[in-house]
Formats: sequence, structure tokens, C-alpha cells
Amino acid sequence: MEALKQAIKDTRARYKKASPQSMAADKFAAKHMPGGNTRSVLHFDPYPLTMVEGRGAEVVDLDGNHYVDFVGEYSAGLFGHSDETIKTAIHEALEVGTGMGAPTSYERTLAALLCKRFASLEKVRFCNSGTEANLMAIATALVYTGRKKILVFNGSYHGGVINFPNGGSVLNVPYDFVLADYNDVEGTTALIRQLGDELAAVLVEPILGAGGNIPASYAFLKMLRRETRKADALLIFDEVKTARIGAAGMQGLRRITPDLMSLGKFVGGGLPTGVFGGRTRLMKHYNPKLPGSWNHAGTFNNNVCSMAAGSVGLGKIYTQERAAAFFDWSEAFRLSLNDIFAARDIPMYANGMGSIIAIHFSKEVTKVPSDITAGCQSLRPLLHMEMLLEGILICKRGDLFLSLPMTDDHLSKVRLAFEKFIDRHGSLIKQVLAG
Repeated sequence: MEALKQAIKDTRARYKKASPQSMAADKFAAKHMPGGNTRSVLHFDPYPLTMVEGRGAEVVDLDGNHYVDFVGEYSAGLFGHSDETIKTAIHEALEVGTGMGAPTSYERTLAALLCKRFASLEKVRFCNSGTEANLMAIATALVYTGRKKILVFNGSYHGGVINFPNGGSVLNVPYDFVLADYNDVEGTTALIRQLGDELAAVLVEPILGAGGNIPASYAFLKMLRRETRKADALLIFDEVKTARIGAAGMQGLRRITPDLMSLGKFVGGGLPTGVFGGRTRLMKHYNPKLPGSWNHAGTFNNNVCSMAAGSVGLGKIYTQERAAAFFDWSEAFRLSLNDIFAARDIPMYANGMGSIIAIHFSKEVTKVPSDITAGCQSLRPLLHMEMLLEGILICKRGDLFLSLPMTDDHLSKVRLAFEKFIDRHGSLIKQVLAG
């Protein structure tokens, strides 16, 4: 639609006028990195902002523009920027040495906190990212079961090499993946039964993240638990993002316990880390004290800065009590957005749960990725640009992640920005979605 193209063009012109130094920085970066980029999700047209400072829930770009940070490092930035307790823990760790080449107290403290918090974790091992955690969880399932097939879901993202938009990615690891449709109880049941003793594991995000922050239904997760047990296959929850939901992640909220789980993002207190773990019967194979144990190495698996930051992050800041209260506060905000959209009779909906939100151009909840129409996709660049111009940093695909330093004033600011967006483009939105 020409009117939409023109609206996007106009917002990008305003964006360029407001961020000339970011434009110049992007051009310089392109001399040394393909497209000036080393993290694809952060690229958007005409160029991404260059940030120079972050405090609490706010960031500042190279041109001095201030933003409320709802990108939140795609959920990793739960603690916001420069939390004093975490900074102190990192500084103390730096004082005693960084590359110790030996176990330290930090990893043992964090491991204990994780096992106490998540029902599925009887034993854990650390690695360096959520991607790595999922790779290790898959490898564990393949070796343990002696089977080859891994069931995953259309629209899911489990890392840069385990990614299934529109059926998969050319960069995916060459495992024998089988694709099913998310939240399809009957179809997935039939597929698991069909795979039978070929199936090693089902890998699922309890909230389908990159696919639109779509929560799994209770019936869907319950079915996966039942059918994997019948098939003697493993159920793996990818809670790299969703571990922040409530007091014990989505498994705690849904009261469904997987065999293995992966974590990452916020668990390192804002620094890189990954975790995989589960039942002792599975994880005991990594015990180097036992003959024939599986070797799992990684120079920075137990790096003291991430372990120290994670220990205070989970132990002193994001306690289970704080996590439960934060979920209630965040969920009330998400519902308030839907109240605004309904009151304005605009086809927009805040999908997700709690502090994990995605804005869709629809009047109803999005339950499967195929519900996301071409019209919805085409409107996202317009929303993204307009929110940036209002000082609200959101993800280019319409995601918002709340962080602990946010206040009611921050939430009021984003509500106002949405209302301005509707005032400016409401008629256009309805025209685009009407076809």
C-alpha cells in the first residue's frame, strides 16, 4: 500500500534528522563488519542507533537522545543498566582474579540457587550462552536415548544455529529436526506417536519468543509431557527467556516439569552465561568422577564475573518473591495496553505474559505464528520508528521487555506513545489490515 510506504518513508526521514551521528557511526562500522553489524537482530533500516550510556531503565544514544529501554537486551537486561549490587559483585570478583583455571565459590552458589528455584533442575552445568545451553541439552538427549530425531516447532528460536522461521535456517546445525505446529495439540500428538522410538526429545519454548511471544497453552504443554513419557523420549524446556516469568519460570507457573531445561539471558546478571540441567539420571553422565563420563569443557563456563553477577542477581535481587510481584505488575501493564487498544477500537493486541510482550496488529490474542498476517508484518517498521521518535526503545519486531528499574512513570510514557501512534496512524492501520 502506497500510503503505508509513504508513512514509513516519512518516519525514517524524521529518524535520520534526529540521529545523524548514529548514521555516521553505522557507515564507519560497515568498513570493518558486514553491514556494520555483528548481531543480526539489532539491524534495522535505515540504520540502528549507537548507544553510549545506560542508567537504570534508560539509555542515551550518540546524538544525546534519551530512551526508555524496552528492548531490554531481548530479555537479558532484566536488571537494567549498572545495578549497584551487581556492579559491586563484579568488582569484587575482578579483585580476586578473572581466569582462575579452577572452580570458585561463585559457580557453586549460583548452581545451588538455580536448583532450588526450578523444579526440573537436580543438577546443572554452565556454559556461555542460551544457544550453547540448547546445543548441550540436545546433545544430552541424543546420546542418552541413542535416538536421532528432535521435534521442534515452526517459528521457534533456540539460538543462532537452532532457528526455525518459516521452516528453518541455512545456518542450522545438521541435526535431524522434525517440525510441528506450535499449540497444535492433536497434530503434535499424532506426530510424536508416529515418530515413536525414533524420537529423542521434544524441544519447546513455553512462550514462543521470536515467533511472536505466543504463550503455550496448558493443554499443549501437558500433552507434550504425557506423550514424551509414553514415547520414552525427553521433554526439554527452553526457558532461556521465560525463566524470568513468575517465581519459577513457566514450568512453575504451569506446574509441568520437563526432563531437561536450558537457561541464559538474565541468569548471568547481565553478563554472558548459559545453563543446562535436569534430572540426576541424565546429568550424572557429566560427573568426571565416574568412569565413562561425558566430557563437557569450555574455557569461560565458570567465569567469575558472570557467576558472581548471577549469584547476587538471583540470590539478592530477583528473589522468588520479587519475581512473583514483578510478574503481577508487568502483567497488569500488558493488560492495560489491551484496554487502550480496545477502547480506541484499533486492531492491536499486546501478546505474551508478564514482562515478555509483543505488539501484534490484531484485535485478538495470537495463538500460533500463522495468525500473524502480512499486514501485521508490514506495519511493524512504522510502529518501531514512531516509538523510537517518542523516546521508547522497542525491538524492531514489536517486542517489549520490562526491567526491574522501571517505574510506573516509564509505563505511563509508553502508554502515551501508543496513544500518539494510534492518533497519527489509526486510520492507516485499519486500511492496511482491511486489505
